[in-house]
Amino acid sequence: MTTLRSLLQILSLATAMLLSGGPALAQSVLSKLLPDVQPSSLVEGADAFGATHPDIPAVQVLKGGQQIGWAFVTSDFVSTTGYSGKPIDTMVAVDDGAQVIGVELVKHAEPIVLIGIPDSKIKALVAEYRGLDLVAEAESGGTSHQLDIISGATVTIMVIDDSIIRAGLKVARQLGLGGLAVEAPDTGPKFEIDPDAQAADDWMTLEGDGTLRRLSLDVGQVNAAFAAMEDPRAAKRALTEAPETTFIEMQAALVSHPAIARSLLGEAEAANLATWLDEGEHAVAIFGRGLYSFKGSGYVRGGIFDRIVLIQDDISVRFRDRMHKRINTIAADGAPVFNEADMFKIPADSGFDPTQPFRIQLLVQRDVAAIEKVFTTFDLGYELPAKYLRSVAPAPAAEVPGAVEEVTAQSELDAQQALWKRIWEAKTPQIAVLAIMLAVLTGVFFFQTFATRNERRFFWFRIAFLTVTLVYLGWYANAQLSVVNLMALFHSLITGFSWQAFLLDPLTFILWFSVAAALIFWGRGAYCGWLCPFGALQELLNRVAKALRIPQWTLPWGLHERLWPLKYMIFLGLFGVSLTSIEQAERLAEVEPFKTAIILNFVRAWPFVAYAAALLIAGLFVERFFCRYLCPLGAALAIPARLRMFDWLKRYHECGNPCQTCAHECPVQSIHPTGEINPNECINCLHCQVLYQSTTKCPVVIKKLKRRGTTGAAPGKGTVPNLGRDISGHPNQPKTQTTT
Repeated sequence: MTTLRSLLQILSLATAMLLSGGPALAQSVLSKLLPDVQPSSLVEGADAFGATHPDIPAVQVLKGGQQIGWAFVTSDFVSTTGYSGKPIDTMVAVDDGAQVIGVELVKHAEPIVLIGIPDSKIKALVAEYRGLDLVAEAESGGTSHQLDIISGATVTIMVIDDSIIRAGLKVARQLGLGGLAVEAPDTGPKFEIDPDAQAADDWMTLEGDGTLRRLSLDVGQVNAAFAAMEDPRAAKRALTEAPETTFIEMQAALVSHPAIARSLLGEAEAANLATWLDEGEHAVAIFGRGLYSFKGSGYVRGGIFDRIVLIQDDISVRFRDRMHKRINTIAADGAPVFNEADMFKIPADSGFDPTQPFRIQLLVQRDVAAIEKVFTTFDLGYELPAKYLRSVAPAPAAEVPGAVEEVTAQSELDAQQALWKRIWEAKTPQIAVLAIMLAVLTGVFFFQTFATRNERRFFWFRIAFLTVTLVYLGWYANAQLSVVNLMALFHSLITGFSWQAFLLDPLTFILWFSVAAALIFWGRGAYCGWLCPFGALQELLNRVAKALRIPQWTLPWGLHERLWPLKYMIFLGLFGVSLTSIEQAERLAEVEPFKTAIILNFVRAWPFVAYAAALLIAGLFVERFFCRYLCPLGAALAIPARLRMFDWLKRYHECGNPCQTCAHECPVQSIHPTGEINPNECINCLHCQVLYQSTTKCPVVIKKLKRRGTTGAAPGKGTVPNLGRDISGHPNQPKTQTTT
């Protein structure tokens, strides 16, 4: 019966979509997520979803055939993203009085649920937004409700809160719920920043005329705010300093105005600020002193300043480390001494209007248990004084049909372009390091004969390079490629390719381009053997294992040949699943332990950690166990490996027949008993090229030197190794005889 009821609901929904025309729902997030949501789980007592609104992605919520509200997904209306860089899809239902009657967290990619905070706890907090009055939120600018925070998930909860409030207000206004309505076009005078306006040179005057605005809180005020909270633990942990002690004095100014920038920062820094800001961007300077820091430490861990947020009407801007610059010197005369002085960039695509009032919301936290905190907020209001503005004539209305849509599309494209450019500029140092690594590695491959001439020097060079790959590219920059990237690329090619999405991660973008170029010349080994952080981790741990004399296992050739195709089967399976559900494929791609071991540094739920640890332990005995047999990314890169233009690895005619030296020492058993190197399995570690020139290990070199009478100390007692061994001497072939 349950299955039949679900089927009837889906058919009813599909019919309603067809009858309503569904243009607003056709490409919306709501259309993708609605089939997976039960009406009763969203709104108590609801039994079906009805027709969709013809203009916006919102659907009727029905109870007994009667409409009781409208449901929508926040990410259809706001573009706020969390730590993951992806939207947090929350479905909200509101009634005709603009009261929230249902909230459900439907989909997200936040890492918080992977580091000790259960998903159920986040969903329970989200459900508490039921009963929220959007009319009151509209009147208060989104501050009439109590913001509950889960310790360890501050930014994620704030993003969810911001999305629910802003999206809810947009929907309520567009549907006219609770008496709210879309604001009529402002026909009054328009204003813009007057670049010719002048600012005072001294701090006191700047405070007096409103150029600087202040928020002052003492210990007594903060203790009183926490004492008024419902949680009694907040009052019990009151600050012990004297009540008149300054908790925080925070001052702010809009320094994107040239005159204010020159007054506060000086001519030189004002010029640097103008260079830092692109067209349409603004910046606010914030100064602070006292017991409490407005910056906190969240930006160090996750790149987000989680204690401050800029709010203007329905717009909120959270600052990341790439949007931040320190102020080293304050130029205004009589400026106080501050503990912190910083500038924060306001992106051009945020919708921020410098001529309108805004506020800086400060989040204040208090420890109430060993790992638990409670939070409250305070606002610093700001409005640019009228002397810095000038009136402008309203722009004429567009007369060309479709011009508005074209301008909107172009504006969105420009905003996306500005965004990825800012990200690239912020990551210039990381990009430079990666460029140096790629240049060095390219030089090694092109001049491999010279690079591998000295075995000891090359060994330590490789160890050093792999260490940089692991520590810098992996654990610091998180530049770990994944098969998920390939699936996302293919998905974008069939659904509408856009460079913008891939340009948002500079290091991944550069690595993929370098991998594509390397496949033409050297095959997959350039990445797998040198630039893969998890591969580097495996090899370095195996080196430690060898130093500790942990036994190394060499699998029989027959078993080895049957195991390495597993990674191709895994890749093809993931690729097939991605054709029907990219989300399901991403979940199955956890077969890669990269997220656990590299991105999250093993701070994750124990099954993921146990899985990654098991693979690494296996790698102590079988070098690069995961790379050889299970890695779907390696399989994906190996498929085009045979298209490479050249065979760079040098071989002698005697290699494989009769000599098996390289086959004995190949760390990943990529050399066949007959001497051929399998490019699909080779990781280009160049160890065989070291052996190619070795005067102590390569029988061919030793024989040549013997003839010239210049041979050095050969293995054993200085004799030339026997070149007459057959392939039974290969480490993976069964022994035909035993010599004692």
